Amino acid sequence: MWLVLAFAVAGGLAQLVDGTLGMGFGVTSATVLLALGVAPATASAATHAAKLPTTLISGLSHWREGNIDVRILLRVALPGMVGGFLGAVVLTSISLEAAKGWMAGLLLFFGFVILLRFGFGFRLIPVPKNGERTRWLAPIGVLGGFVDATGGGGWGPVVTPSLMTVTRHEPRKVVGTVNAAEFAVAVSVSTGFVTGAAHQDIPWLPVLGLVLGGVCIAPIAARLAGRLPHAPMGTMVGGLVILVNLVTVVSLLGGLPGWLDAILIVAWLALVGRLAWRAWEKEKAGRLAVVGNPGVNA
Repeated sequence: MWLVLAFAVAGGLAQLVDGTLGMGFGVTSATVLLALGVAPATASAATHAAKLPTTLISGLSHWREGNIDVRILLRVALPGMVGGFLGAVVLTSISLEAAKGWMAGLLLFFGFVILLRFGFGFRLIPVPKNGERTRWLAPIGVLGGFVDATGGGGWGPVVTPSLMTVTRHEPRKVVGTVNAAEFAVAVSVSTGFVTGAAHQDIPWLPVLGLVLGGVCIAPIAARLAGRLPHAPMGTMVGGLVILVNLVTVVSLLGGLPGWLDAILIVAWLALVGRLAWRAWEKEKAGRLAVVGNPGVNA
């Protein structure tokens, strides 16, 4: 019971972040499961099993709030389903050690993507000067689906920043579209894991907790999209994802002395806390400027 409750809290927090930032549920859930010793393919399968109901409720909630562009959704979701299925098949066909290193490395990378995006405002893809670049939607979907399946998470960190740069939509509409498309990708990825028999050892109690927490928070997160402070939330999520997966990568390479681990962890948490505070101050100043000058777009 306590295990389900703990994962329900984790799932609720992860969905709050995912539903408002457009990323975080899969990366956070897979990171926790991997840190608990769950096999990589099983961790990804469990994460996507939890995503099925949470992304469905999240997508419907965003639709009710008017946060979805159906045209963009279809052009991203369908290629994403193809990439997701292929990624699931690939992950179930490689060795356990190689899969663990790959998933931890991929999650570590996306932790840095999230931290750079929200902590420093850095964009991996340059903003288009003339209109939308819709020709990029299919490749973005395929790549997002593939890394989402092989990394246990990654759909949001790949697709959300990409759509924010190749389309002209406001952030809340990008977040809603990405969340809705993620349901289709989760269905495809789960089908791929069933094909590869990665579903047999799924820890269903943690999955149940993630589902309960995620489903309860999804409608609230959809309503709060675009209203909560994005920068400090994203900075803290990125910092924690980096920390947990860096520990996994270092342990695979031989590890460090315990005392040095403790010092580095405390120093990293202090640094991330400082970055989150600075990001919040900067975002707060920007919002105040918009309130003082309504003619400026948020």
